[in-house]
Amino acid sequence: MAQDPSHPQPISSFVAFGLRAEVEKIAPGLHVVATPIGNLRDITLRALATLAAADAVVAEDTRVSRNLLAHYGIATPLVAYHEHNAAVMRPILLARLQKGESLALISDAGTPLVSDPGFKLVTEALAVGLPVTSAPGPSAVLAALVVAGLPTDRFFFEGFLPAKSGARRTRIAELASIPGTLVFFESPRRLAETLADLAAVLGARDAAVARELTKHFESVRRGALDQLAADYERDGPPKGEIVLLVAPPGEEAPALAGPALDDRIRAALQKFSLKDAASIVAAETGQPRRTIYARALELSSEDKRE
Repeated sequence: MAQDPSHPQPISSFVAFGLRAEVEKIAPGLHVVATPIGNLRDITLRALATLAAADAVVAEDTRVSRNLLAHYGIATPLVAYHEHNAAVMRPILLARLQKGESLALISDAGTPLVSDPGFKLVTEALAVGLPVTSAPGPSAVLAALVVAGLPTDRFFFEGFLPAKSGARRTRIAELASIPGTLVFFESPRRLAETLADLAAVLGARDAAVARELTKHFESVRRGALDQLAADYERDGPPKGEIVLLVAPPGEEAPALAGPALDDRIRAALQKFSLKDAASIVAAETGQPRRTIYARALELSSEDKRE
């Protein structure tokens, strides 16, 4: 059907460097778009074109995303998609994609699917044969990794550790032998106690606390885990968003055995459950957890008989 010249189709556009750029319609499908983690200038021209040309922008928090779109003069409608409405919205979004629409998926900041609900939308879109493409860009994980001063050849992103200390130490023990830099997200109010738990389980490994990356008050504090724990315990919770990085394990220390190993196990049993103590000592010594657990069980039984 010919277009009615009296009702022309609106032209999609964005504004950058004081200039308005018109953009062409993008292909149907789900477009996963990385957005700035703090500094609004950290966005690609492709990302701007995708956001401007999409039929809708699917955003975790429309209040946050509206600021980004307004900054670049983008008028694309916003659709909220977050953990509280995902089950209801996902079928609606999939239906729109099946009709041939183009949707741009963004998170509050950084690359979608990293600690946000976008993963299920992507997997279900792929499961029914819908196209999914990526417009790559900012990532808090990589931004922190390159300034931490820790090994970058291999790293493991854990996200948030458990909120309670016992569960947190158990999980840290499970990560202890990974031969790469560990990367975590953490809330400022839990930072000091998380650093203390990391130091208790992993020892005096080098670490870095990256705060407010790409923003005006960006800072990176580096040091041993125990020292960083003491610093933040003294200074109080910092402000802003935190990425915490921990160096990989170093050269293996000589294996403990006999009375020295028993002393280590007994010390752990005084603070933790048998299960957690076994995990922590296994991580500290590099010995098999089942071996440590069996010996901890023996020592616990011996101590009860005395």
